[in-house]
Amino acid sequence: MEDRNNQAAATLQRACADLRVVTEPAVLESHGRDWTRFREPRPAAVAFPESVRQVQALVAAAAASKIALVPSGGRTGLSGGAVAADGEVVVSFDRLRRVLDFNRIDRTLTVEAGVVTAAVQERARSEGLYYPVSFAAEGSSQIGGNIATNAGGIRVLRYGLTREQVAGLKVVTGRGDVLECNRGLVKNASGYDLRHLFTGSEGTLGLIVEATLRLTDPPPPSKVLLLGVESMDALMMIFGALRTRLDLTAFEFFTDRALHHVRAGQGLPAPLDTDCPLYVIAEFDCPSESQEDAAMDCFSSCAEQGWLLDGVMSQSDRQIAQLWRYRESISESISHFPPYKNDLSVTVSRVPEFLRRMDRVIGEICPDFEVVWYGHIGDGNLHMNILKPEGMDLQTFESRSHEISDKTYALTREFGGSISAEHGIGLLKRPWLNRVRSAADIEFMRGIKRVFDPAGIFNPGKLL
Repeated sequence: MEDRNNQAAATLQRACADLRVVTEPAVLESHGRDWTRFREPRPAAVAFPESVRQVQALVAAAAASKIALVPSGGRTGLSGGAVAADGEVVVSFDRLRRVLDFNRIDRTLTVEAGVVTAAVQERARSEGLYYPVSFAAEGSSQIGGNIATNAGGIRVLRYGLTREQVAGLKVVTGRGDVLECNRGLVKNASGYDLRHLFTGSEGTLGLIVEATLRLTDPPPPSKVLLLGVESMDALMMIFGALRTRLDLTAFEFFTDRALHHVRAGQGLPAPLDTDCPLYVIAEFDCPSESQEDAAMDCFSSCAEQGWLLDGVMSQSDRQIAQLWRYRESISESISHFPPYKNDLSVTVSRVPEFLRRMDRVIGEICPDFEVVWYGHIGDGNLHMNILKPEGMDLQTFESRSHEISDKTYALTREFGGSISAEHGIGLLKRPWLNRVRSAADIEFMRGIKRVFDPAGIFNPGKLL
């Protein structure tokens, strides 16, 4: 293994003398994995390009020598998409972190792929604008990875996924070509829009090196409701009522088990006086007292209908941040188990029935497992987290979780949903891609990969 590592590193180093290529065990360990823990990282080396020219030279050498490349951003993925477990060379974008251009008239920001998501948000704020993609890992995730997985987050209800924010891309393909996709244009009817092909491609078609991102107006002042709910049916009724009366930015849910782990992990007090089976975080525009009055009227109406058990509305920006902690700290609070994550989506109207059916499936297959649900009800995205029981080895846990996945994805297909709403297929979900994509779909996807990656070096074993 060490000889192969050294050979791969030497090959790439010869092709690009000024490229930093590292084989130190600590770096291989840290950069060869993402947030999943079901595969041990075994990369041959980690390359740290600092320019598009170096990326091109790296790809050309890798293609000629059939060296597999795994692109690595902030390594916050949850499907094994950035795991290098079979002697691949990791391509880290940690040194491609320059902001290249800000255009106030076009309201765009052009950045290199390694720029951290939170840095884009901060730069937009400093210019009096707003970058709306937001999720718990935004402090370490990178823009290139966001685009490669078409990241979602908590404000998809208002602003859409990352795809909607991408005005242009620069990508190095497996042939060493540099493609400039769309160049920031608003209108461009000159043929296939390849930018959308690379968005969500999970690093299997090319290496994203630059992105031009759309910025928008900052949202007006907002408020947050944290509500305690008895049932999923009641929750959906509340969603309908709030969406009719308020300008919702986000509508999230989590279970009492999720709250239990957040309180234990973060040392937080109970958010409400009443213990409830389900909880909702709803954020809405509130620029004036009339919107606050509408929210209170809606709250009272939902309470009179018997849909909610308790609730609180934020009174300050500080309280908004505190209330959001109950939702955004869930993933961190259960990470030590570790969890087996499923990232599912169905149409919003079918969420309650899907969850009822899923509860029956879980009860039949693994009544001894704790399952933590949370997610983005406003867009039909449900995160199912199966927690590893204490004392069970990781291999046994994964095997039993796969049994659950098999049933889960069959049910997801029955409901016309997706087995990956925003995390990607990666390594962990690849065996079940045919549950939600037809044989023809997959054949065309393979054909597209052969065109852009003829040597098959980009993220092999992921997605396809």
